[in-house]
Amino acid sequence: MSPMTTNTSVAPLTVGFDLDLTLLDTRPGIRAAFVAFSEKYGVAVDADLVVTRLGPPLEQEMAHWVPAAQVTEMTARYRALYPAYAIEPTVPMPGARDALDAVREAGGRTVVVTAKNAPDAQRHFAHLGIEPGAVVGRLFAEAKAEALRAHGATVYVGDHVGDVRGAKAAGALSVAVATGPCAPEELRAAGADVVLEDLTDFRAWWESYVS
Repeated sequence: MSPMTTNTSVAPLTVGFDLDLTLLDTRPGIRAAFVAFSEKYGVAVDADLVVTRLGPPLEQEMAHWVPAAQVTEMTARYRALYPAYAIEPTVPMPGARDALDAVREAGGRTVVVTAKNAPDAQRHFAHLGIEPGAVVGRLFAEAKAEALRAHGATVYVGDHVGDVRGAKAAGALSVAVATGPCAPEELRAAGADVVLEDLTDFRAWWESYVS
């Protein structure tokens, strides 16, 4: 088999990305949604505190504010409010569009794997005109490995130690960005292979990686 034939048989690189505070700055929208939720249902929530620890599943955050028996119900009520309050204020993180473009320009594919539910994730991307190759929701930490393996992702980019753990569980290279609640040293201690300040540094790293 010739080298040319061998090269054309190789599947394109697939890169996974987290959503909250990796690709999108959802803090203003999530804050607005929690304020509306508090006002509507009389639940005291410190929305400013909530947005400092984004990453884990919503149910885990809701458990800080309501009795355990009410978590499922109140999570559903919050999600019902989310589209009206959280989509409009959300903006891309610095370098996010360019990072996705860089992967595509190299012939690669992108998949977003997030703890956020997929319909809301897709609403965010549609509103911003961003088109990842696929979106998989409701997965956090090691559970993300299932989707990463299913899509053949060999790199996973995220801002949380849970994202590092997900990448490791999938056997993917962990690229961490220090734009979320976890400091660079925390991400490194969790096992991140690469730590970038933010996604504006992604293209240079990516081009070196694929070369």
